[in-house]
Amino acid sequence: MTQEELERFRNLLLKLQEDLRSTSKVRDETSETVHLDQQSVGRLSRMDALQGQALAKAGKERAERQLRQIEAALVRIDKDEYGDCMECGETINPKRLEIDPTTLYCIECAS
Repeated sequence: MTQEELERFRNLLLKLQEDLRSTSKVRDETSETVHLDQQSVGRLSRMDALQGQALAKAGKERAERQLRQIEAALVRIDKDEYGDCMECGETINPKRLEIDPTTLYCIECAS
């Protein structure tokens, strides 16, 4: 992979990382413990709030996993290992990396 391509993917990864970090405060707030006054809030409203909290927690976990994958991809760029399949060692198609710049496997090994 050329140095120009590596820089393009580094910038893409850094942009994704920035986007995820910029929305982390909202995810943290919506995944906090639900406190509802059972005297003034109905059962369905409590269920809705708990369901919303569960979805927010799942989104937070997914974002944290994506951040770890981005960090790992940036390390691979620094080590000059980015774009190589972790299974067979062949070069991953750049179009595949454009779709998911954190991917570890070529299309054949991922199947």
